This record gives sequence, C-alpha cells and structure tokens, in this order.
Amino acid sequence: METESLIIRRAIGGDEGALRALWARHAPHIDMVVRRLVGGDTDLAADIAQEVWIQIFRALPSYRGESQFGTWAHRIAVNRTLNALRRSRRLASIETEVNEDSAIVDPDPDRSFVAESIAEAAAKLSPGARAVFMLHDVEGYTHEEIADALGITAGGSKSQLFKARAKLRKLLAHLVDVTDVRTSNKEAEHVAPAY
Repeated sequence: METESLIIRRAIGGDEGALRALWARHAPHIDMVVRRLVGGDTDLAADIAQEVWIQIFRALPSYRGESQFGTWAHRIAVNRTLNALRRSRRLASIETEVNEDSAIVDPDPDRSFVAESIAEAAAKLSPGARAVFMLHDVEGYTHEEIADALGITAGGSKSQLFKARAKLRKLLAHLVDVTDVRTSNKEAEHVAPAY
C-alpha cells in the first residue's frame, strides 16, 4: 500500500489515479464538514463540496507537508464553504425571502431520532451562529481560529456560540421532556405497589 506522501507527489505530477485515491480517502470527511456547515440544503452542500475538491486539486502544488493532508484539505473545505455561504447570503438578500418553516427536509431513516432532531435544530440557526457552533462544538476550532476564518472577533465568535447554544436548548427542549417522561414512566413501573 502506497504511503500518502507518495500518492500526493504523484497527484501533484498530474497522476489521475493518485488524485482519485486522495479523493476516495478524504471525501467522506470533507463532505461531512461541508454538510455540517451548510445545514439542511443537500443540493448546496453537494455543489460546495464539488467546489472544495476543485480548490484542493488546484492548490495541491502549494501543499508543503507541514501538516497532514487531511488537516490541510479540511482547512480548505471550511474556508471555501464559508466563502460560498457568504456569497449565497448576498444572493439571498437580493432574492425573495423564504420562510424557514416552509423548508422540506427528507428524513434519513438510518439516523437516530436524537441526531435527526439536532441536525434539524442546527439548520434553523442563523448562518453565522450555525457556522460558529459547527466549527467550535463539532469541529473543535478555537474562538481565535473561528474569528480568523469568519473575519469576526473572538468575542463575536463567543457571542454567536452563546446565542446558538441558547436557541438549540429551546429547539431541543422537547427531547429532554420526552426523555424525562420516559424515565419517570419506567421508574413508576419499578415501584413496588403499596398494600
């Protein structure tokens, strides 16, 4: 099995098989990052993911190996996705507004109820709050890194994260209530009857 550095060297040289190998190895993670940042719009996520891979392959000759390829590609994915979201927000401000409640999301039967609820709730966050939440709480970026990537201050990142978490708590409160009801029902079943 070839080492990744050898595959990268071959890909920089234009070897299509090496390019396919890099894509096959890293596409699942890159696609997941893009989907998380975009939210519920699967078509937009697919378009952006394609742009990300074009950018990765164009930038490949500039890859210096100072970090792992996956980390380098991840950074390109985040930056390219955030730029695409900014561009789509500018276009959306020109177009007619669409009510968020009217968006239809096809459920994925393989996902658990909780994961599906979290994804739906995150999609209802404002783009800025969603980006900060995903970058910080899901991807593990620091507020300073987020501030640099989004062109905001670290304080702005913290503020957006606070707002995102507060809204998610409200949007997901029904999960806690359902869990509490199920727990209290199970506890009631185990209580010995009083004679």
